Amino acid sequence: MTRGPTEAYPSETASARDQPNIAGHRAYAIETLDIARRFGELTALQQVSLRVPESGVYGFLGLNGAGKTTTIRILLGLIKADAGSIELFGKPFSRDVLRRVGSLVEMPSLYPHLTGRENLEVTRRQIAAPRSGVDHVLSVVRLTNDADRLVRQYSLGMKQRLGLALALLNSPSLLILDEPTNGLDPAGIHEIRDLLRRMPREHGVTVFLSSHLLSEVEQIAAFVGIIHEGKIVFQGSLAELRERHHQQLRISVHGADKAMELLRASGLDAHMDGSDSIVIRGMAVDASRVVRTLVQAGHDIFRVSLQQDSLEDIFLSFTGGGAQ
Repeated sequence: MTRGPTEAYPSETASARDQPNIAGHRAYAIETLDIARRFGELTALQQVSLRVPESGVYGFLGLNGAGKTTTIRILLGLIKADAGSIELFGKPFSRDVLRRVGSLVEMPSLYPHLTGRENLEVTRRQIAAPRSGVDHVLSVVRLTNDADRLVRQYSLGMKQRLGLALALLNSPSLLILDEPTNGLDPAGIHEIRDLLRRMPREHGVTVFLSSHLLSEVEQIAAFVGIIHEGKIVFQGSLAELRERHHQQLRISVHGADKAMELLRASGLDAHMDGSDSIVIRGMAVDASRVVRTLVQAGHDIFRVSLQQDSLEDIFLSFTGGGAQ
């Protein structure tokens, strides 16, 4: 489903502007303060506060069922929050400000018996966009050469790009996407990734992208928010997320039990791993210090390896390591 201009529910009055910002940014495309949503006995969202900087890509991460789609539907006015407030571009949520938003939720609604250009023309007339807009968005999504082919002949990646073209017809300042690479093959994923990476830089569009795959988002997003069981458990830049990396130093040493006691006495988080290996975990383990301490105490070391948590490991640590 793609969206351009849309109906919205009445704007909320509370402001989130006094809340902490992300990495010093004060210009936000999206600000929410403590939005909540229940479906019967199920609490889908709990006090969700988002800060999405303008003119960048923000990755909204969470396992399936974490609350990503519910959040997006609230941001688009498709459902109403039970509590909390929303601002877009510093203005209270309203029909007028929502006209600056384009979206792609699930698979785009396309007419397979029409060409790509004809699909765009149908939507252009509905929203009264300029005629020149069709050629412009075809160029943006790199479908100009295939514009006059029937959509039924398009690959999945081309259909997804056409869906993005439909979302761009109203010249939005903000593009909201829900799992845009779902079901695509590697070539299609590469097409969409390249397009989204270019949007802020070349067209000044802020991209809010939901996904359950950090490995995909980290290739295009500068900022991320992680939602788990309806709560935001992390929000910040990818650099800040990387600072949470833990290192693991593994040392194979003769007399490992006594070596472990020595390292613990030095204030290190050392544990046995087998009969002759010690594992030390920490934010920044100083391998040279550890080796020097053991050698000076007369221990023979025959293997040293340093491992670091991946961003995927960190993401799973926030979400309990559940299956996606």
